[in-house]
Amino acid sequence: MQFGRYYEEFEVGAVYKHWPGKTVTEYDDHLFCLITMNHHPLHLDAHFAQETTEFGKNVVVGNYIYSLLLGMSVPDVSGKAIANLEVESLKHTKPTFHGDTIYGETEVLDKTPSKSKDDRGVVYVETRGYKQDGTVVCTFRRKVMIPKRSYGDARGGEQAGRPEPQV
Repeated sequence: MQFGRYYEEFEVGAVYKHWPGKTVTEYDDHLFCLITMNHHPLHLDAHFAQETTEFGKNVVVGNYIYSLLLGMSVPDVSGKAIANLEVESLKHTKPTFHGDTIYGETEVLDKTPSKSKDDRGVVYVETRGYKQDGTVVCTFRRKVMIPKRSYGDARGGEQAGRPEPQV
């Protein structure tokens, strides 16, 4: 199974639909909030959310949704990346709640060969995340430095560094 793509394999306009989706649980949301020290009651305090917000329930912290989508995109987009160079924009367009299932897709917007090294290039993508009903909840654009096949071949190919079992 392929993990990521080489620069030559990206085509402007291609859309990669990431699979599978992920149902967001209260545990996921609370754990992410706690390990990142985001203690906002909108995310952690159900009574606060019920009594003081227009939603009447906890809203999943947006950076978890962004991180989830970023992770979902790795096998299709950045699995062979040399570096994530830039997140140009990040928009949280609608709220996500416990029990929602998030799906993602990434579109290739542009690609540019490196001017300084001929074994890589920069791929510019937009990732969209949406809920089970199709409502888009998050979009972000980023630039990723992706190796060309020659870079991978020079370093051991598809599964560089993988040891062989000793039998």
